Amino acid sequence: MITIDALTKRHGERTVLHGLSLEARPGRVTGFVGPNGAGKSSTLRCLLGLDRIDAGTALVGGRPYRELRHPLHTVGAMLDGAGAHPSCTGRAHLRWVAAGSGIPRRRVDEVLELVDLADAARRPVRTYSLGMGQRLGLAAALLGDPEILILDEPVNGLDPAGIRWMRDLVRKHACAGGTVLVSSHMLSELAEVADDVVVIAQGRVRATGTLTEVAGDHGDLEEAFFALISPEVQS
Repeated sequence: MITIDALTKRHGERTVLHGLSLEARPGRVTGFVGPNGAGKSSTLRCLLGLDRIDAGTALVGGRPYRELRHPLHTVGAMLDGAGAHPSCTGRAHLRWVAAGSGIPRRRVDEVLELVDLADAARRPVRTYSLGMGQRLGLAAALLGDPEILILDEPVNGLDPAGIRWMRDLVRKHACAGGTVLVSSHMLSELAEVADDVVVIAQGRVRATGTLTEVAGDHGDLEEAFFALISPEVQS
């Protein structure tokens, strides 16, 4: 379970998150959607303890991330793609992450196979395409076999086959009882994978519910999305 309640975040005198609240429940994929600059990344960074929270709470499994005893076994997160040094090989990067969390080396090869990077495991990360970098980031998130997945724009750089593969993996994780929170800047991108949706704009939640509930009386998802993120919509 992911629970964010009345989350407020400021950068200097500018408030980027205004009392934001959302939930992501086990067994479901929750889409976190909003335009660039809406506050999605700031929310995820606060949730993962990377940024200080000015007010409110952000909990994973009922605790702040920093209080988790074995974080990679509870939460797998992918922010900013691979997050690996360009000169490292894919396998070396994953071994470094695994060693820091007491994860056996054999798990590295398992996740490389899972994300279809086994053949590229010995190549430097600088030679990876954008899509391959996304797969490496996902491999790192899966190392601890976590209950919760937090994925920031996971299909960025993937080809159509890769997008289908990512959707299948996310759905499989949720169907096994896991919690998935996945961000995107387009509502239609989540249409085939999300059970629940949270729409954010200008640091405020604009709508929550199923895709059908969020779409409302609009003709299609994109029409609904652009109506919801319009500056005229009040929180």
